Amino acid sequence: MTYTGNVEAGGRPDVRELPGLTVTKVAVGPYDNNAYLLRCTATGEQLLIDAANEAPRLLELIGDGPLERIVTTHRHEDHWTALSEVVRATGAPVVAHPHDAEALPEPVAEPVEHGATVRVGRAELEVIHLRGHTPGSIALLYDASGELAARPHLFTGDSLFPGGVGNTWGDPTLFKQLFADVEERVFDRLPDTTWFYPGHGKDSTLGRERPSLPEWRSRGW
Repeated sequence: MTYTGNVEAGGRPDVRELPGLTVTKVAVGPYDNNAYLLRCTATGEQLLIDAANEAPRLLELIGDGPLERIVTTHRHEDHWTALSEVVRATGAPVVAHPHDAEALPEPVAEPVEHGATVRVGRAELEVIHLRGHTPGSIALLYDASGELAARPHLFTGDSLFPGGVGNTWGDPTLFKQLFADVEERVFDRLPDTTWFYPGHGKDSTLGRERPSLPEWRSRGW
């Protein structure tokens, strides 16, 4: 079946096969949070991005395959409501940026900074620090060691959505910081074909969103 990325809470997950990695996207909880289960096709090891809600559903997705890590993209509670239950059930260590670590309900065993690498089996994800939505918000970039250079895949948390950057609550300083990071660390670096997976709602590509950057900058949100 063709992957669309269009999921809703209570609905079926959507699955995408990439070189070296299987991506399963599911929407959970009252805020339709997206959680992403990544599975290394070579080893079967798995990584969960945002244990957002509905722990039993997430654990059902994880199944018997080993869960190597849980990455929390940022400190907001709707992205970690199920974290403690999933940690207790799997023993998986938590990965997050140090600036958001203290707000999480579980200790961060693997703090990561901008440019760090997070592994799942033989696959590697690059950490991109995007400051503004929270101090420690991160995105994860997958390009299969350059094999997907023409179409990388980016998990953006709440820092980038179709239609704009993440919420900065009307604070112009935070907005300028987030917009600058998204522009410089994402749009200026990655090709238009880059597919991104946000923390809520539908996916998009950088090419689809790039023409709107001047509008986003002008409106301030």
